[in-house]
Amino acid sequence: MLVSKPEGLTSHDVVEQIRRSPLAGGAKVGHAGTLDPFATGLLIVLIGQATRMQRFFMALPKAYRTRARFGVTSDSGDRTGKLAETGSRTDETTVCSALPQLRGTIRQRVPLTSAVKVGGERLYRKARRGEEFETPERAVRIARLDLLRFDEGGQTAELELECSSGTYVRQLVTDLGDICGTGAHCEELERTAIGPFKLEDADPERIIPLAQAQGMVPA
Repeated sequence: MLVSKPEGLTSHDVVEQIRRSPLAGGAKVGHAGTLDPFATGLLIVLIGQATRMQRFFMALPKAYRTRARFGVTSDSGDRTGKLAETGSRTDETTVCSALPQLRGTIRQRVPLTSAVKVGGERLYRKARRGEEFETPERAVRIARLDLLRFDEGGQTAELELECSSGTYVRQLVTDLGDICGTGAHCEELERTAIGPFKLEDADPERIIPLAQAQGMVPA
């Protein structure tokens, strides 16, 4: 099932809503790729036997649209965190010059707000206790990163990207702000595609047969 997740709900909230609905019919329900509560967009919800295919759907590349705000940093990488103005400004030429440095295979530091485990514990739990530690890095691939529009007055950039599974878009925006010398955070984030599955095809009342969905996933 393809669902368009609204802002304010966790991915688990969406799963619970469908689990309680007649569509699930009492079967097991899961999802294939978490979206943060502030983020919107495509969520693949798996029902029944489809949950056994979760790792294959999660491995698919993703596509996003995001709005970066320059001159303001966030300890979470997005607008829900503690914001701090840097007093610096940028321009479209600088942003365009910075983008190539974030394309291709890059090393990306895992954000403190991540659910990745370090020493057997979730990073976000360590961060909440105020612990100081080095977060791990991982290699991710940014297949496409394009600037759609830049608002110099508002110091915002609309970006569109395609990336490998496991990419943190918030961290990508943070890194872009660092390269531009202004700092930046992710103001809006929408997932527009997961592999061949598109946001415009989302329909919470339609279940895609597993055989059909499998046929859309690379062998």
